[in-house]
Amino acid sequence: MKGIVFTGEGAEVLTGLEVRDPGPGEVIVRIVAAGVCHSDVTAAAGAFGWPAPAVLGHEGAGVVDQIGIGVTNVEVGDHVIISTLAACGMCKACAAGKPTRCRQTLGNMAQPFTLNGDPCWNFAAASVFTERTIVKAIQAVKIPKDVPLTSACLVGCGVMTGAGSVLYRSNVQVGDTAVVYGCGGVGLNAIQALRVRRASRIIAIDTEPQKEALARAFGATDYIDGRSDDVVEQVRTLVPYSDTELSGPFNAGGVDWVYDVVGHPTVTSNALEMLDWGGTVVIIGTPGGDAKFELPYQRFTQNERGVIGSRAGSYSPHRDIPQIIDLYRRGEFMLDELVSATYPMEKFADVVHDMHSGSIARGVLTFD
Repeated sequence: MKGIVFTGEGAEVLTGLEVRDPGPGEVIVRIVAAGVCHSDVTAAAGAFGWPAPAVLGHEGAGVVDQIGIGVTNVEVGDHVIISTLAACGMCKACAAGKPTRCRQTLGNMAQPFTLNGDPCWNFAAASVFTERTIVKAIQAVKIPKDVPLTSACLVGCGVMTGAGSVLYRSNVQVGDTAVVYGCGGVGLNAIQALRVRRASRIIAIDTEPQKEALARAFGATDYIDGRSDDVVEQVRTLVPYSDTELSGPFNAGGVDWVYDVVGHPTVTSNALEMLDWGGTVVIIGTPGGDAKFELPYQRFTQNERGVIGSRAGSYSPHRDIPQIIDLYRRGEFMLDELVSATYPMEKFADVVHDMHSGSIARGVLTFD
């Protein structure tokens, strides 16, 4: 079979892949559609230090092809969304419904594939850039067959990371105000989750002017060009301390929440300056491992501001993915609109080009 493989020097579409049979508690999924995420591109560039060769891709959906002994949550023929959270299901974090904190969900390097007869690694416990992949049954979430798999494939990463950071990691109340810093696929889902939560003001910021129309379509009430030198002042102008002052004591005024989808020290520092008393910055973006930011103590200690991290939207797959799908089927959550274009597997380089140009929200690879 074919797949997109990290060779150690880049990503190539190769033939000669095979996947082993499922063991106890495992399933084989025939991939129908897979979203292309920045993490896949980063891995293909070798920045993660992932071993090669490895089958890439971590945002996919398809049809169950085989099941191993003991699998009861899905059957052959079921449509499923694949989660990267290969959780143990038994630790303290899993028991509390927080599998993003399960230690077993980190790494998960294995060699379930062969490439021309030689061992080949997986990626992110998913490897969805191929025709058939193997995952733990706990990673396969059954969905209704009327949900297009080209839309559903985005849920396992981009949708849940953005929307989950609003719905499950933070505590947005009706009428709250928020900034979403970065309007790619993850940011758009944070925006629409804020809309679902009935936030009163949703301010989108991005350096690509063409993102404004998408951001507003997903629920943004305002848009700011991230290339401006005065983004903080523009936010405070929209949500001032009072009718006569932009900022009050200890920098009062600004929004209740800032979602930093970019993960850059300057963005994070700006995000703190946008917060009102009691506000919180939620860091979603993942910069390099050595990146740091500096923040003044008085922005926290006198007014209960906070900074928290969000891993994959802090979601629990079998609890929260069905909720998003239900919202979608009721017309309250946009999935189809996230898919700017579909591409055959062989056009992976075109997806990456279009993603970097800012011309698409999300590109989806198709395998049928």
